Amino acid sequence: MGLDTEIRTALDVAFAPTSLAVINESHKHAGHAGDDGSGQSHWRVEIVSISFAGQSRIAKHRAVHTALGPNIIGRIHALSLQIS
Repeated sequence: MGLDTEIRTALDVAFAPTSLAVINESHKHAGHAGDDGSGQSHWRVEIVSISFAGQSRIAKHRAVHTALGPNIIGRIHALSLQIS
């Protein structure tokens, strides 16, 4: 299973989103600090879920990080989040 699938599965289970995009942006950072050569170091997630209603931006980000857990977060150098 690829990291994109792991991210998608974890977020689907935690938030039952109405919209979810998991985008690998590692190619944009090739050769930069944090690029481990795996091609899976930089990610962008766009997620829409009723679960985030009434939460602050920081609370939303913390919830996503918690849902992904240390196993996934530990393999990501950069994670850009757009949460609604």
